[in-house]
Amino acid sequence: MLQGHIPMSFVNLSSLTYLQLSNNSLTGGIPHFIGSMSTLNYLDLSANNFIGGIPPSLGNLSTLTHLDLSQNNLEGGIPPSLGKLSSLTTFLYLAFNSLSGTIPPALWNLSSLTLFGVENNNLHGSLPSYVGDALPQLRVFNLYGNQFHGPIPMSFSNTSRLEIIDLSINNFSGIIPPSLGRLQGLSKVILAYNMLETREAAGWSFLDALANCSNLRGLQLDNNRLGGMLPKSVANLSTTLTWLSMGHNQIYGSIPSEIRNLANLTLLDLGPNLLTGYIPATLGMLQNLHVLDLNGNNFSGRIPINLGNLTQLNQLYLGFNELNGSIPTSLGNCQNLEYLSLDHNKLTGSIPVEVLHISSLSTLLGLSRNALTGLLPSTVGSLKNLDILDVSENQLSGEIPDRLGECQVMEYLNMRGNFFNGTIPLSLANLRGLQLLDLSCNNLSGRIPEFLESFRLLQNLNLSFNNLEGEVPKGGVFGNISAISIQGNTKLCGGNPKMNLPPCSIEIPAKRHKSPRLAIVISLVVCAILCLIVFFSLFAARCWSQKSRRESPAMTLIKDQHMRVSYADLLKATDGFSLANLIGVGSFGSVYKGIMDHGDQEIVAVKVLNLQQHGASRSFFAECEALRNIRHRNLVKILTSCSSMDFEGNDFKALVFEFFPIGSLEKWLHPESSEQSNSRKLSLTERLNIAIDVASAVEYLHYHGPKPIVHCDLKPSNVLLSDDMTARVSDFGLARFLNRTISNSFLNPVSSMELKGSIGYVAPEYGLANKISTNGDVYSFGILLLELFTGKRPTDDIFTEGFSLHEFVQMAFPHEVLGIMDPHMVLQEEDGEASDYTRNLSDIRGEAEKCIASVLKVGLSCSKESPIERMQMMDVTRELHAIRDALRLDIIG
Repeated sequence: MLQGHIPMSFVNLSSLTYLQLSNNSLTGGIPHFIGSMSTLNYLDLSANNFIGGIPPSLGNLSTLTHLDLSQNNLEGGIPPSLGKLSSLTTFLYLAFNSLSGTIPPALWNLSSLTLFGVENNNLHGSLPSYVGDALPQLRVFNLYGNQFHGPIPMSFSNTSRLEIIDLSINNFSGIIPPSLGRLQGLSKVILAYNMLETREAAGWSFLDALANCSNLRGLQLDNNRLGGMLPKSVANLSTTLTWLSMGHNQIYGSIPSEIRNLANLTLLDLGPNLLTGYIPATLGMLQNLHVLDLNGNNFSGRIPINLGNLTQLNQLYLGFNELNGSIPTSLGNCQNLEYLSLDHNKLTGSIPVEVLHISSLSTLLGLSRNALTGLLPSTVGSLKNLDILDVSENQLSGEIPDRLGECQVMEYLNMRGNFFNGTIPLSLANLRGLQLLDLSCNNLSGRIPEFLESFRLLQNLNLSFNNLEGEVPKGGVFGNISAISIQGNTKLCGGNPKMNLPPCSIEIPAKRHKSPRLAIVISLVVCAILCLIVFFSLFAARCWSQKSRRESPAMTLIKDQHMRVSYADLLKATDGFSLANLIGVGSFGSVYKGIMDHGDQEIVAVKVLNLQQHGASRSFFAECEALRNIRHRNLVKILTSCSSMDFEGNDFKALVFEFFPIGSLEKWLHPESSEQSNSRKLSLTERLNIAIDVASAVEYLHYHGPKPIVHCDLKPSNVLLSDDMTARVSDFGLARFLNRTISNSFLNPVSSMELKGSIGYVAPEYGLANKISTNGDVYSFGILLLELFTGKRPTDDIFTEGFSLHEFVQMAFPHEVLGIMDPHMVLQEEDGEASDYTRNLSDIRGEAEKCIASVLKVGLSCSKESPIERMQMMDVTRELHAIRDALRLDIIG
């Protein structure tokens, strides 16, 4: 492998015609003298480490037919002089660099060019309307991963030899030109991650036209703004089609049964969208499928039995739908499955042992948020290569099978919210690679196993709301109280002093002078009493279990979530709505701390609406409607509501929520002066986790709930933090449902003029009377994210005369981010392992700077003034997860 610089002596090779130096480790700039090697007709310097700009002198190579400078570190603009290379007939390939600016108009003079590629740069601008006329010989046109905008030119239809067009990951808008259907040789059309639209039936005419492209092998349209009804003509596309991707749009309707015509499909991605109806059984005829993604739609009915015919399937995504019935045992025939997601449906019955015999399952088996019953079969131990098992929020019962310990590569195990009983099996000691273990909200008993102390990779342990007892271990993950949750286990003791558990009692031996007969009598009495206690405990537990099964398996604070409360109950709970119990005051009411005398005393938060305030009643009903339709770990849980009259005959409305003793994100970011010295500072990792929690909640609201919901009031005071620092989004008083059925489904028929919101967090387009959209929440989240890491409110005194928090961050981005970060941010966890302390300060600051810059980049993208330029929440969540994973790898490294 060659290293170093290209030597100056090359200039003496006066007759050289072919220079191929690709896939080496050459460094420095591309020498200008290459432009004087006038006999060159082939130049390939790709896949090296060249820096600097592209020498304009290359435009002097008048006989050059092939130019490849891809996969380097080149910067600056594309020299207009390259437009003089009139002999270029094969390649002009500048991809995978850091080039910026626009494409010089002179390049459109290269009329003999067959491949034009500038993907993965920082280029911008729009394409000229004549591009197809200027480059009639093109076979490959690749711009993906830049910032191009504007419409896709109709003139592409004149590039009669075009085979591949890739404009993905840009900002192209408008319609997809039906004229593409004239290109008989078209093989791949990749337009994903843009802002392309179609709302009316006529806008889908491009799909009819593409049916004429008999060589079409790939059509990728996901992550755009395509809406309207899915045309049946999708089944008329070429039978040569191997992948069809249209997910992350707003398409409604149903999948036509004629989809069976696309017999060579290996990938079909239609999720998430707004599709309804049954999953057509004819999908089982697409026996070449490797990936089937119908995730995040509104499909109902049963999972077709003949999906078991898809024996080549590697990934099956059916989550976040309305599917019911049992899981077909025929899925056990899919012995190549690596990823199976059936989460968030209405599936019933038991988990088929046939599914647990799919030994190829290695990435995910997701069965959460259904109504599955029965035991978790012991055959789960057959999934020896599985990374993630999620059976949470079902109605599974019995003991955790010992054979689960055979899944020794497992990293995430979530069994939360079921009716599992018995002890935590010792066989789980084999799962030493676990990063997350959630067994909360079950009926587990016995002691917390000490082997969990030795799980060095474990980052999140939730054992809360079981019947565990005895001393809590102190080592390993138990030393970091932000990583564990054990509340709701009233018999636990000891452990880390920060948990504030009672000390474990020490048995005092009986005095020696007591007679053996007396000791026997005492023992018999004690045993009798214990038997009675056990009897009544079992009776009560059985009644409680039956009651729980009729209701929700994931109840936490109040045993009866649907209890009726009156004005008198709430008056008593809050000590007469005492100022001493006042937690906060919002736009439409006040929130009080209360104690509900309902069996055990439980602390709750009571939001009392000020009905004299205009819009308060509507806020009450909006919040009730929103919260009764949604369920997510990062959304605040409503316990009950009260709509009655007070003792003076006035209307009274209140909502009762979970109580969060450590308060809101606002309190943590901006503590009162009296709290400054006592408040614990949020670390970098905690802030990143909070950001992911909030993003996950907003993504759920936008895409995965029964109906899309726009929160309309995201801000730190509406983000509550639980004891384990999990963030919960609250206050849905301004929330609005979006209509899935109208053609412009991404808009709400409610005008933004009816909203108030919060100054600094409200999207700028709402001030122009634009309709409400999910883009408004994205803006608010972006501002919240910038505030979370800089510690500055968007209403800070420094932000005047048009200077904003967004601009403040933009000025420091990316090289000065440490200078604007919140000075109270802790860069390194106090509870880190000993190896962490050996890292020097510069390493820590370097890791932090890279992480913070990446997060602020997301915040800047979300808070752009133009709605169409903002990220989508699904992409935000994915990006933040990637940032956190990278930070963890840096720390481990």
